[in-house]
Amino acid sequence: MSGTPAGSSLTDQAYTQETGALLARIEAAADRWLQDDVIDIDTHRSGGLLELSFPDRSKIIVNTQPPLHEVWMAARGGGFHYRWVDGAWRDTRDGSEFFAALNAHASRQAGRALQF
Repeated sequence: MSGTPAGSSLTDQAYTQETGALLARIEAAADRWLQDDVIDIDTHRSGGLLELSFPDRSKIIVNTQPPLHEVWMAARGGGFHYRWVDGAWRDTRDGSEFFAALNAHASRQAGRALQF
C-alpha cells in the first residue's frame, strides 16, 4: 500500500515515522518516571502495540493500525481511534488530541497527574 487512505494526510512512510515517534515518546516518559521514582508504569512493546501497566494493574494499550493510518487507544475509560489531521493525532469522533486524552486517562488510572 503506497497511497493515503481517505481522511489521512500521511504517506505510508510518514505514517510509520509519526507512529514510531508517538510510541517512543510514550515509552520515554514512562522510563523517565520509573528512573525518577515518580510512578512504576511497566511498558511492553511488540511491533506497533504498546502496553502500559499501572500499579493498580489497569492497562492502557496504544496500537497502530497501518492499513487505516490510525492509532487506537484502549483505556479504562473506553476505546478511541485517532487519525492524523493538521499535524496532530485527532480523535475520529470528537477531534480531541491524542496526548491530551492519554494524559487524562493515564492520570485517572495512576491516581496522579501525568504528562506524556
